[in-house]
Amino acid sequence: MTPGVRGGLLEREELARRLASGRASGEFERVVLANGCFDLLHVGHARYLADARSRGDVLVVAVNTDESVRNLKGPERPTVPLEERAELLCAFAAVDFVVAFDEPTLEATLRALRPDVHAKGTDYSADTVPERDVDAELGIEIAICGDAKTRSSTALLERTRR
Repeated sequence: MTPGVRGGLLEREELARRLASGRASGEFERVVLANGCFDLLHVGHARYLADARSRGDVLVVAVNTDESVRNLKGPERPTVPLEERAELLCAFAAVDFVVAFDEPTLEATLRALRPDVHAKGTDYSADTVPERDVDAELGIEIAICGDAKTRSSTALLERTRR
């Protein structure tokens, strides 16, 4: 599969059907799922997604909904609404599909999409990934991707406010 957006922001059920079809047809073998808020994109995000994409044939990016971002980062966030964050993510050559999730963890998304690889940023280790038990149950490989975390959207906003 050629890198690039294949479907924009998709519903989880539609994406599960597309992934199953692509696997069945032999269009691709390894699906990688990465996730995050992606509230303000920075070079660390690009490096994380490129590294994640290198682990398979297809990269799915699960992005937190606006409500989920508010729950995680506070009432003033997100600074960019979901539809715009998804559109920006789709512009990355590494990204093939984008799906939103509202739950506190990726468990339902992992169960629905059944990726081969669950990519997390370097602020995690395999032992600290919140969904590690689900990954193990489903036989999903955990890959820690990207550069050492030196950038943060939250820190960027704080510097801007000062």
